[in-house]
Amino acid sequence: GREILPAADGMDGKVFAGYQGWYRTPTDGSGLGWEHYETYDEQFVPGHVGIDYWPDESELTESEKFATTFKHADGTIANVFSSQHPATIDRHFKWMRQYGIDGVFLQRFAVDVVGFHHQSDLLKPSNNRIVEYVQESANHHERAYAIMYDLSGMPHKELDRVKQDWQELQRQFALIQDPAYLRHRNKPLIAIWGIGFNDGRKYTLEEVADLIDFFKNDPVYGGCSILLGVPTYWRTLENDTVADERLHTVIKSADAILPWTVGRFGGSETALQRGPEYVQPDIEWCAAHGIDYLPLAFPGFSWANRYAHKNAKFDHIPREDGLFLWAQAVAAKNSGARSLYVAMFDEMDEGTQVFKVSNNPPVGASRFLDYSPHRPDYYLRLCGAIRRMFRGQIAPTDSLPEHF
Repeated sequence: GREILPAADGMDGKVFAGYQGWYRTPTDGSGLGWEHYETYDEQFVPGHVGIDYWPDESELTESEKFATTFKHADGTIANVFSSQHPATIDRHFKWMRQYGIDGVFLQRFAVDVVGFHHQSDLLKPSNNRIVEYVQESANHHERAYAIMYDLSGMPHKELDRVKQDWQELQRQFALIQDPAYLRHRNKPLIAIWGIGFNDGRKYTLEEVADLIDFFKNDPVYGGCSILLGVPTYWRTLENDTVADERLHTVIKSADAILPWTVGRFGGSETALQRGPEYVQPDIEWCAAHGIDYLPLAFPGFSWANRYAHKNAKFDHIPREDGLFLWAQAVAAKNSGARSLYVAMFDEMDEGTQVFKVSNNPPVGASRFLDYSPHRPDYYLRLCGAIRRMFRGQIAPTDSLPEHF
């Protein structure tokens, strides 16, 4: 095969982002309607909206613009993009290269693609097109990508369907031979998200252990490294984590872990304190058991529009002009972390995106946040500064770097 791209050759010194790629529109050919732009009652009209930021429209070509019933202050129609358009995904990867994000973990929700969603017959081919476009764009722009299976909502005794999905992806896309597919410890990396959470999941730790064994040891489809997405308090088995020692046994069978901290805390001062209090002991535990540690940083959190039925808060965890994201990265670096996962690249539903959004969102019945007074590329530039900090090129300071 071709030589592995530098971006895909290991995780050290790199900044990755989570990539949802889940936005759909009624006329994009997916058959899925306003997927992830809409509220839970399937509406996307002023006053009923599923995103807390509006995507940046300024670079979209005509075929990428999908008109909405929303209007800007000057009366012009507000457009959105679809993740089903290859040019849009290619632009996202162009931004990653331009600003210094090494690659993405492509979120793949198992429920959607293995037959347990009422629209699985549409979601599976649509999701597979996203894999195709991500693969093409990652190679085009020399970025890395890896599949992250999110097991949320999977029933008891059904994880064999995830194995089948991986086999189909291999047959269709030959991911583990792809030069842009992320390697860890010289093996293709598979991420499995949703291990050890105490939110009533139906699949068991034994089932997860069996899935890990498949990805590691299957003679045809295995040979992979494993990254597990685990709860924030995985080490002490409290708060968001099952109080079950077997979780540690499963973690020890993996190659790396990603503790999920999105929405768990706020404030840049808290973020810095979490370094010595949580991140450092986490890393020490992992080092003692031969496991690598991928810490997470998120820019802020807002999920008022999509979750209005739950009285969710607008701008729930403020961004502090980027200081909150930077402080988490600094805490990780100072604690000994060698790489970082930014959640997320394109997640406007919970307002955790770092890609470009509009500073001129629609006006009217729905409220939106924006990046003002900063430019739409502010958080992409900050991710580039974080990468330079992880590579020792700029200092991990308590305050934001001067120029980025």
